[in-house]
Amino acid sequence: MARWRCTVCGYIYDEAAGEPSTGTAPGTPFAALPDDWRCPVCGAAKDAFVPVDETNGTGERTVADLVMAELAAFGVRYVFGIPGTSSLGLVDAVRRNPALEYVVVRHEGNGAMAASAFYKLTGVPAACLTIGGPGATNLATGLYDAKEDHAAVIALAGQVEFQYAGPGGFQEIDQDAFFRPIAVYNATIHDPAKAVQIVTAAVKHALIDHGVAQLSVPNNVQKLAYDAPYCSGASCLPETAIAPPAAALDRAVEALGKAERPVILAGWGAYAHGGLVHPLAKKLSAPILTTFRAKGILPEKAELVVGILGNLGPPEARKYAEEADLLLTLGVGFSKMTNVPLDRPIVQVDIDPLKLGKTPQTIGLWGDCGVVLPRLLERVPERRDEARERAIAEGKARWAAQLSSEAGAGETPLRPPFIMQVLSEVLPADAVIGLDVGENGWWFGRNFVSRGQRFAMSGYLATMGFGFPATIAAKLAYPDRPAVCITGDGGFVMAMGELVTAVRRDLAMTICVLNNHQYGMIQQEQAMENYPNFGTDLVNPDFAAYARTCGAQGVRITEPAALRPALEAALAADRVVLLDIETDPRRFL
Repeated sequence: MARWRCTVCGYIYDEAAGEPSTGTAPGTPFAALPDDWRCPVCGAAKDAFVPVDETNGTGERTVADLVMAELAAFGVRYVFGIPGTSSLGLVDAVRRNPALEYVVVRHEGNGAMAASAFYKLTGVPAACLTIGGPGATNLATGLYDAKEDHAAVIALAGQVEFQYAGPGGFQEIDQDAFFRPIAVYNATIHDPAKAVQIVTAAVKHALIDHGVAQLSVPNNVQKLAYDAPYCSGASCLPETAIAPPAAALDRAVEALGKAERPVILAGWGAYAHGGLVHPLAKKLSAPILTTFRAKGILPEKAELVVGILGNLGPPEARKYAEEADLLLTLGVGFSKMTNVPLDRPIVQVDIDPLKLGKTPQTIGLWGDCGVVLPRLLERVPERRDEARERAIAEGKARWAAQLSSEAGAGETPLRPPFIMQVLSEVLPADAVIGLDVGENGWWFGRNFVSRGQRFAMSGYLATMGFGFPATIAAKLAYPDRPAVCITGDGGFVMAMGELVTAVRRDLAMTICVLNNHQYGMIQQEQAMENYPNFGTDLVNPDFAAYARTCGAQGVRITEPAALRPALEAALAADRVVLLDIETDPRRFL
């Protein structure tokens, strides 16, 4: 049985399958079709069809197959994207590879954000795949989030057959140039013999350099028949665990042993190692501060955990940082939002040697927190200070009382601190949260009391719309754990098309939309800088009705007493549930 291609639109008539839409039975040869038979897609006449060259990859292992097999060998499982003309060979290779799943999204940027969030949550890279030209450019914001937060992501884009043909090329841009500022590795596969080598290099760079690796594959190259051994991921990737030199570790141990007021600041680089941070803090009677992204590294009610250092956390966090005679920073990015004091000795642990040495007084330990912390814990002498530990506990009690007073009860519209209090009390400790940017994120950072829930956010880029794609990634990463999106009305609208993605894949999750009909954070920033309020009012749809239209459950909440039962019911529903929570547009405590 042969296949015939329409030269006008590209439709393939497969003799084995026939064409149900025209009443053509399976097994009907093309020659037996009536003379007036026409292409069911574009209506072209029968003479517009030509035989498909079956030697050009059809039914054989192709370059696209090799690309996908190599990604799967490195542990990539999910590929987020939208299919299209210049990526059909790659998409079909995903379909044929049982180790991969293609998650079809409604906007490429959301797919890239989901891939970034997947790595942030798991440490395993995901891929995003789309067409060349506009599909590739739509990836940019999500990929830039991955770049800024050092998330390993593989970006795949189709490309036209003849590259850089000049003006008039359809959906053609210079993708190598476009992705160059974003990617740690950036290449186009022209030669089938180099495909495996290029893909292997891309994944290595993404994982070792902690960033985006981008590959463009021309349409004709994807489909070329080519077979070659592909790498097994474990044998291709060197051991990446890094231990600091002995001399540097000796200096750090000595400095920590002498410090009278040491403080531990845990950042994203230590997020997976809270179980090592706490015993070290106990040994030193050191308060544990965190960056925003490391919130939840330990339950916030745990002994010695003070909270976020920055403009969202308790005053005690800033006080301890300013009084410290030594800071131990663990995987900290030193952003201006955290505002780490730099006028005192620092023992700095980081996997990126370029980040070491924030001040002349810094003792830099180049290594993984998971490798360095056990060595410090083993060697640092115990210096317990019961009076200091009591003071930390008293400060935590004062902060808890303040948060409780901020939450209040009974006000309508619902106050954000109250919403965060209910979320703190109801969300299970094993919940995985996708957090958006805006006032919802501000209130989460300040008023949500974590019991160790894992969450993903857009850190340095702080891009609105990240929360919902991150929640989709969270449910794919941890299908047996509750997935919760915390977003505002402004951020949710940027990604609301993905509600049908979640429904289609039956990804049970709870979406909490804090609906204040404003770009609330911008409203407050205008007020702080003495600008009149302008351009922040939002006209929103009925989000609950929209959810029902998409096949999810939608609940509108306007009274404080309705929030807790609605949230509990949503978590138990085993389906996609959206809670449209009418909240106060005024930011006050």
